[in-house]
Amino acid sequence: MSRIGKKSVAIPAGVQASIADGQLTVKGPKGQLAMALLDDISYSVEATEIKVLPANDSKRARAFWGMQRTLVSNLVVGVTDGFTKVLEITGVGYRASVAGSRLKLQLGYSHDVEYDLPEGITVKTPDQTTVEISGADRQKVGQVAAEIRRWRKPEPYKGKGIKYRGEFIFRKEGKKK
Repeated sequence: MSRIGKKSVAIPAGVQASIADGQLTVKGPKGQLAMALLDDISYSVEATEIKVLPANDSKRARAFWGMQRTLVSNLVVGVTDGFTKVLEITGVGYRASVAGSRLKLQLGYSHDVEYDLPEGITVKTPDQTTVEISGADRQKVGQVAAEIRRWRKPEPYKGKGIKYRGEFIFRKEGKKK
């Protein structure tokens, strides 16, 4: 039995959830998100909660039960609070700025890197070395953060590059004489 799957997902005030055409749709103050439903899992929307239960006793149903409950929970949290990832840029001359729907990064290349932001994602740069990525869709926020980080991953000798806030970079010792 899934410990995560047993818990129902609470629907806060101001959020509406509905099931139609094989999709769960959740509407809230931050927008609307939808998710395709699996046949092995049964979903029920009640007044104040969404219940996720396995539809049968198959191994596949039990395997997907907890994950589907977490995905439903991510929809509800996304339309109420949203998700945020923070990237930190370390390195001499490395900086970031936002102009409209483009993120401009200076990462030590001979040219500036310009990243077009997808719809539903907002990026703020409180200072030149911090990038805050936020949006309602958790998967999309994580994907954008990973794509930005991919331009200059942190290297182990000096720690230069783009890292997630709170990420530990294993540092190596340089050459010995």
